[in-house]
Amino acid sequence: MTFREPGRTMWARALEMMERSDRLYRQFFHPGRRNERGPTWEPPADVFETSRALKILVALPGVNPDEVEIVIDGSTLYVVGERPMPASPGVAIRRLEIPYGRFERRIDLPPGHFDIGERTLANGCLRLVLRKLA
Repeated sequence: MTFREPGRTMWARALEMMERSDRLYRQFFHPGRRNERGPTWEPPADVFETSRALKILVALPGVNPDEVEIVIDGSTLYVVGERPMPASPGVAIRRLEIPYGRFERRIDLPPGHFDIGERTLANGCLRLVLRKLA
């Protein structure tokens, strides 16, 4: 007859949960990337294609439009900026679920050449239109 040690099972589960948490942290904040400005988070994005353009939506609530940099480098679109922490010094944070700080979103573009057309940030959503060039 074999006996299991409950402490070992609990410890194994705790380690598994810690590994999952670490993977999620790396997925959203990219601490391993070599970046002179520190870790980044990645905002969600949707990409739609028409015969004449790509329409891209990036969720950026609380971000100042003047703080967003949009660049096409080769076949990749970069949306880079920062969402500042709203809390002032001396304030105790009770819950922090919204990512703050520097963000970077890389979007692989389909084959072709594109030009950044419209660019608006309204209602927490950055809307981009990338015109297809002939």
